[in-house]
Amino acid sequence: MRAKGTEATLDTMRRLLTVLLPLAASAGVLAPGALGGSPVTVLELSSGTDRSLAASTGEQRFTLVGVHWRGAGRVLFRTRSVSGEWGGWHQTAPEEEDGPDPRTLETRARSGWRLGNPWWVGPSDRVQVRRVGRVERIRAYLVWSPAVQVPLRRPAATPEPAIVPRASWGASESIRRGPPSYAPRVRFATVHHTAGRNAYTQAEAAAIVKGIQLYHVQGNGWNDIGYNFLVDRFGTIYEGRYGGIDRAVVGAHTRGFNTGAVGVALLGTYSDTAPTSAAQKALTALLAWRLDVAHVDPLSLPNVISGGSERFAASVPVLLRAVSGHRDTGFTECPGDVLYSRLDGIAADAAKLGGPKIFDPRVEASGEGPVRFRARLSTTLPWTVVVTNAGVEVARGTGSGRLVDWTWDATSRPAASYRWSLAAGSARPATGAVRAGAVTGTALAVSEVIATPDGVTPNGDGQGDVAELGFSLSIPANVTVEIADSAGTVLVTPLDRVFTGAGKHALTLDAEGLPDGSYTAVVRARTATSSEVVQTAPFVVSRTLGLVSVSPTVFSPNADGRNDLLEIGFALTTLATVDVRIEREGRWVASPVLDASFGVGEQRISWDGKRGAGRLHDGAYEAVVEVTDLVGTVRFGVPFVSDTTAPRVRIVPGEKLRLVVSEPATLAIAIGERRFKREVKRPGAIVVGVPRPGVKVRVVASDSAGNVSQPIVWRRPARKG
Repeated sequence: MRAKGTEATLDTMRRLLTVLLPLAASAGVLAPGALGGSPVTVLELSSGTDRSLAASTGEQRFTLVGVHWRGAGRVLFRTRSVSGEWGGWHQTAPEEEDGPDPRTLETRARSGWRLGNPWWVGPSDRVQVRRVGRVERIRAYLVWSPAVQVPLRRPAATPEPAIVPRASWGASESIRRGPPSYAPRVRFATVHHTAGRNAYTQAEAAAIVKGIQLYHVQGNGWNDIGYNFLVDRFGTIYEGRYGGIDRAVVGAHTRGFNTGAVGVALLGTYSDTAPTSAAQKALTALLAWRLDVAHVDPLSLPNVISGGSERFAASVPVLLRAVSGHRDTGFTECPGDVLYSRLDGIAADAAKLGGPKIFDPRVEASGEGPVRFRARLSTTLPWTVVVTNAGVEVARGTGSGRLVDWTWDATSRPAASYRWSLAAGSARPATGAVRAGAVTGTALAVSEVIATPDGVTPNGDGQGDVAELGFSLSIPANVTVEIADSAGTVLVTPLDRVFTGAGKHALTLDAEGLPDGSYTAVVRARTATSSEVVQTAPFVVSRTLGLVSVSPTVFSPNADGRNDLLEIGFALTTLATVDVRIEREGRWVASPVLDASFGVGEQRISWDGKRGAGRLHDGAYEAVVEVTDLVGTVRFGVPFVSDTTAPRVRIVPGEKLRLVVSEPATLAIAIGERRFKREVKRPGAIVVGVPRPGVKVRVVASDSAGNVSQPIVWRRPARKG
């Protein structure tokens, strides 16, 4: 009898797949240069049994490793240096949330694969991988990027700090997969570490940067290197993703938060080790300069909308720091505990570097009429705003202090695109464009004013508690929305906006504070050169109608005794007249209740699905309850599905028991004496087992409406002879 400890050890060994991979292997290997002429070798590994291949030649070497795999498990790797020494085991993806934003072309390039981080290992000739848990496929990308001496020169247009341009570290421009994308502006910086080793030489640093580019593009399928800048431990700064170091290039480094961010990665791992003094000084200088170019205060707290990450769902607002760590947006240890703990100090030091600064310049314009210029200065200074058209000055505003606030009356100017600049002492000027001036030829009009629904039930049950007010403007205008009672008294002003653009608009009308009654939503629009235009939309507030429900949500009116009746429930707080209608795509198809009086309390009616001389067709419907009281009429609809058709199931004869099902269903399966159920979530074929010859198989399918198929019986023929 085997001891329990021995069984556990053997089980662990079964879950560990170790593959020794020299580069001379021929099966599943692309030779160096096979991907776009770059020195990248791809090893396609099959899961299953362990294997050890023949020794590699000394000519096939690599300096950086990245591993991709499929499955929920983990993969470890280690490498052998050219001197014959094996290194320690590494996690392939310690910072798995590095990457492009969801739903981008860069994300889809390797859909389904989990992407490991690029690891600088130095000159090596063998790699060994190990899987833990369920791993279906493993693919190793081995990059040859030899160390070279890189001239440290500064592009002519770049002020301090010195930055090594792409050409100097050997960026391969021919492998870039697409043009750069740009955000409207940079709002914050995200600091990373690359999660590789720290003991690299100064000559190897540029090779690491190039190796990361080769892996990000030819391994991960991204457009270019993911980071906007990289910093080595010697204090050298490298230009990262192509597109311009002073432009808002969208990178692929912080999933869901790349747009409007500048990503800076320190080469190495800083979980337990502090960055060198040179690296911290370079990082501080880089952030001070790059955030100043964007007129961002390093100590500010921007509110950023998530594009979707494992930590924050899409469209969720997230309060970040202007100098954030990668872990602020995702479930990652990046940029390491030690470096992360120093980011606040680095931001404070960046704020002190350089001369005075202009922060957060913004322009508020209606497209016609006054234009307001606002900004904040790092210190008290005289400031000047200049507006030009075709190079000719048309307006100027001046002032002094730490706040810039000047309004230009553009009503006397023709409608056009104007350039503006804000200067304050020796601070970096802020510039931009604004559309302003009087609009001619189009009259102001307000149309399509409607409240949906036109009856609101603000009783906190989650149904019809608010309405949406929609309206459309022919030209930009200043808009005020008011809620008035039946006497015309304004009770609430949900919107009072200086500028609203032309086109369709919508806002939420919250009626929680309004008593039951009839109201009017009043939309007032005006421009500097036109009179006020007013349009209205009536709506009712009534708390008479309570929660509307249907049961079951999928019913089957076919008189088979299963889910044949649809129960429609609702509540009333006062005596009212009730209509209950069945609608399909907004069309009235049946009337379970018409013009009936109901008292106070919970109400429930049953309906058998009959509509005139026939029954409902299968499909999606809505049960609409409409209530009329002394105040007015309100209504609410709840969706349901009619399904009277039983699922169809058939057996495809063969060695395996293959079933084809017409719709999502629960299968009751009997194979000989064995009985079990299988949930099928979509129509199609599934394999449920391999019955022995001569054993009888019986299958019955039932759907969510209670419809049951005819039993299917099959017996696998006995083997002859």
